Amino acid sequence: MEISSIAVLGAGQMGNGIAQVAACAGYEVTMIDIEQRFVDHGMSSIESSLAKLVSKDRMDEEDAKAALSRVRACTDRGEAGDSDLVVEAIPEIPELKFSAFSELDDICKPETILASNTSSISIDDIAASTNRPDRVIGMHFMNPVPIMKLVEIINGSQTSPEVNAAVVEAAERMGKTALSCNDSPGFVSNRILCPMLNEAILTLQEGVAEPEAIDGIMRLGMNHPIGPLALADLIGLDTVLHIMNVLHEGLGDDKYAPAPLLAEMVEHGKLGRKSGQGFYSYQ
Repeated sequence: MEISSIAVLGAGQMGNGIAQVAACAGYEVTMIDIEQRFVDHGMSSIESSLAKLVSKDRMDEEDAKAALSRVRACTDRGEAGDSDLVVEAIPEIPELKFSAFSELDDICKPETILASNTSSISIDDIAASTNRPDRVIGMHFMNPVPIMKLVEIINGSQTSPEVNAAVVEAAERMGKTALSCNDSPGFVSNRILCPMLNEAILTLQEGVAEPEAIDGIMRLGMNHPIGPLALADLIGLDTVLHIMNVLHEGLGDDKYAPAPLLAEMVEHGKLGRKSGQGFYSYQ
């Protein structure tokens, strides 16, 4: 089950990062999005990221040019048809994922592996949109993709061992550490991380401490590289809320109930860095 060509569905922050690391690993990459402006922005981001690596002497200029030349960008999902692996990196909306995988199932050759970069949506639910559940898997890259070492590999209940092995090998070729788990709400990463972020928000909500103190205590006392409230802002408070809802509903335990302050901030458009205002101001 050899993977030599990869299609990435989505040219946003995660998609262009995945395309970049795949191209740097020598894969022929097709990056696809629904509008040319998204594709152009994705290619510009890859070019800028590679230039930064060259400027920091972390990459040779010739290697950067070669990697860029291996990325082909377009707006036609049909171009994913002959790829050995498709990594979906579109917005975290279940209906969008399900329709995309149904379309990819029709477009792609029977042996193509279909992977989702989802951070919380059930792999079994995604696989149910296809006629190849044994070839559907989760491939959860961390943000920013070119820097973070982990890829969380999520096996659905029908994912074949051969597909898991092929995807682990591809991730390792991209310079990542691939660690596997089974499909469950939040998988491993967000099942553990997001309740901690939610608890930090509850701590703020209850007036225990100000944001700077909460984050400082966790950074300096627990050796975390970034405080939980600043991390929630970086992830996006709407994304944190979505994942907490997935955990709450999927595990049926009120300990996963989202903090009221979190829901209130999302309702008022305070989403963190992406909106310019969260627990901190970014304007």
